Amino acid sequence: MINKDRIAETFRFLVETDSISREEGRICLKIQKILESMGGETILDHAGLAIGSDTDNLIARFKGITPGPPLLLNAHMDTVEPGRGIRPILKDGVFRSDGTTILGADCKSAIAIILEVLRVLQEDNFPHGPLEIVFTVCEEIGLLGAKHLDFSLLNSKYGFALDASDTNGIVTRAPSANHFEFRVYGQDAHAGAAPEKGINAIHLASKAISELKLGRIDSETTCNIGYIRGGRATNIVPDLVTVKGEVRSHNEEQLNLKTQEIKAVFQKTVDEEKSGRDQHDGFPRLECSVSLDFPRTNIPETHKIVTLARQAAQNLGRTMKTKMTGGGSDASIFSAKGIITGVLGTGMRDMHTLRESILLDDMVESARLLLEIIRLQSKEPIPVGNEQP
Repeated sequence: MINKDRIAETFRFLVETDSISREEGRICLKIQKILESMGGETILDHAGLAIGSDTDNLIARFKGITPGPPLLLNAHMDTVEPGRGIRPILKDGVFRSDGTTILGADCKSAIAIILEVLRVLQEDNFPHGPLEIVFTVCEEIGLLGAKHLDFSLLNSKYGFALDASDTNGIVTRAPSANHFEFRVYGQDAHAGAAPEKGINAIHLASKAISELKLGRIDSETTCNIGYIRGGRATNIVPDLVTVKGEVRSHNEEQLNLKTQEIKAVFQKTVDEEKSGRDQHDGFPRLECSVSLDFPRTNIPETHKIVTLARQAAQNLGRTMKTKMTGGGSDASIFSAKGIITGVLGTGMRDMHTLRESILLDDMVESARLLLEIIRLQSKEPIPVGNEQP
């Protein structure tokens, strides 16, 4: 069954291999060799070329012992900075870094869990149906690997991503997110000799931002300005500033209303400045772009992945809760592509910080849950005709 020491060894091996976004090549090769040693058929798609990574998404297929529909399992290979030269420390059953880097439990704990489960399936001749494993690149910088995944290579209609904290929860609701970018154009001038000839783009952007409600808007909606850049020197009136941010919501109407409100505030601020000038030569002016970063997920309580997870947890003497999150994951993209994907937890805490940690026992419990899900899945009847999973 699940080997606690082996999970720890695998996790340590993974986090000690650097894999910053767009630099996942080394870890991908190592994982590929492990999967092939267990008899998996591995495929690299061509996502890396499109998104600037030094490797592609890694897909592995395992035929299974019993017939039936394939089950998708997903995790991502990339980590955030500071994530180079990670030195994991296991003390009192808890993995941490040495404090100078992240730990990389997001999402290498998930990879370690999936690899351990695959090893148990092989060693114990454990009953299971077909499995499709997808390890993506560049998840941390916009779900880019999943967005550029060649979905024609997959046959799964449902599955699980391991990319959350709570080992007794399955994320079934995730928001839509709009990404926006504003470019406010002013007019440069000497800040000391002729400031009246200039139009301060930073001041205009700041004025617009000051009128926005940011943070949590309501129980379903959030808004953030996360990037602002402009200016060349303190003695030059800045003629350009770029502002980037996002709106997230579980309510599509509220998502669109908040996005339009932000655009309107920026446009109003620029128009008012322009109307107050006798000569403006087209300045100030505003350029804006809005794009869907990832789509909303809302998986019914009755869907097979929910009932599988709940039954597996019950069989292990645990209770599985459905959860709503404010974050996006590869699961958002898979679900939008027709592969309904719930998100399971691995126990990772304080991700993306120097305080990141994970209990080894949580990884073991996550692996046990996944193994039981796979066992139950192998007993599911084979869909006939147009029957939906």
